[in-house]
Amino acid sequence: MTPGALLGVISEAVKVILIMVAPILGFSLLVGLTVSILQATTQIQEQTLAFVPKIITVLLVLMLLGGWIIDVVVQFTLKLWEEGLVPF
Repeated sequence: MTPGALLGVISEAVKVILIMVAPILGFSLLVGLTVSILQATTQIQEQTLAFVPKIITVLLVLMLLGGWIIDVVVQFTLKLWEEGLVPF
């Protein structure tokens, strides 16, 4: 494998990772911002109040989008195999 091909594979892998993680981070960010605004307006400074909703949100998003995430990974892997960049 040439250095250019390796750089291309790494670049594509980073893009795939960003595509997979973007919805999870986006929903977690929205929930975190909402909880922070709620805490600021009510002056409740409980650490678990900020942590638990984000964990629940991440788990729900993973359950809802898990099939799509797996499909993205499988398509990337099949593309690598078809191009002969993986020795299997």
